[in-house]
Amino acid sequence: MPLASPDKVSLFAEGAVSTLRLIAYLTMAMIIMVIDHRGGYLIGLRNAASAIVEPAYRVAAMPSEVAKAGRLAIATQSHLVDENRNLREALLLAQARLNRMSALVAQNDRLKKLLDVQKDLGLGVQLARLIDIDLDPFRHRVVLDAGSQQSIVVGQPVLDAHGVMGQIVEVLPNTSVAMLVTDPTHAIPVMVERTGLRTIAYGTGSIDRLQLPNVPISADVKVGDLLVTSGLGGRFPAGFPVGEILDVSNDESGMFAAAIARPAAALDRSGEVLLLQDLPQPMGPPAPTPVQSEATGLPAASDPPGSGNRP
Repeated sequence: MPLASPDKVSLFAEGAVSTLRLIAYLTMAMIIMVIDHRGGYLIGLRNAASAIVEPAYRVAAMPSEVAKAGRLAIATQSHLVDENRNLREALLLAQARLNRMSALVAQNDRLKKLLDVQKDLGLGVQLARLIDIDLDPFRHRVVLDAGSQQSIVVGQPVLDAHGVMGQIVEVLPNTSVAMLVTDPTHAIPVMVERTGLRTIAYGTGSIDRLQLPNVPISADVKVGDLLVTSGLGGRFPAGFPVGEILDVSNDESGMFAAAIARPAAALDRSGEVLLLQDLPQPMGPPAPTPVQSEATGLPAASDPPGSGNRP
């Protein structure tokens, strides 16, 4: 058993001296606590001690704070990357929907114009949609989604919301082919709306040009004049827009003038068209019955000879 060193005195050692010393220390501590509680004399000392000890606390907590900040930074970056990807996908989807909405708005606008044209025409019309287009320089044709099953016949005029597009040249069971007015082999009788001059507009093979050759030099044709169908030939009803004069010049012979016109129809942009149909003519009023003269019994003056009753 180790023996206590005689030069070291323990606070809790046995003996009266040690007990008195413990009582003195406890009494002093109680006095200091009471003084501190009543007067607050040790607040400044505690604040100074806290300022001295606080850096040690911070240094001790630094590894934990660094680890926490690292986890937060990694989690935040991953979250931002995922959020950015989701937002980018949502933006692409919204842009696609917006583009589709714009296309639907444009299509609805075209259909509304066609319906307005249908109401204003007073003629039988049928709506069709373009499903193919051929704009070869020597062949301007479009394919429509209506054919003989939909009562389409060769020769029907084709219109859009702006003017005459062409006419049906081939009919299949569920599709039909229309020749545009700009086809090099197409011709349409037209009339200058301002003066009433009648002439023929030929296709040029260019989607935005019509040609009017052999115009009399004395004819009053100016740039900006509007061309409408004249009704001659019985194929196109009169009064439908065909184009607008862009240029007037003399031909090579100098005996006639030649004009260039821009088609009124949106040949390269229209997606829906109208096909004109002939409506049955209403029956006329019944013929009036002969009126017999009361005095002579002869037919009235408006009756043809020999139609009255004889006495």
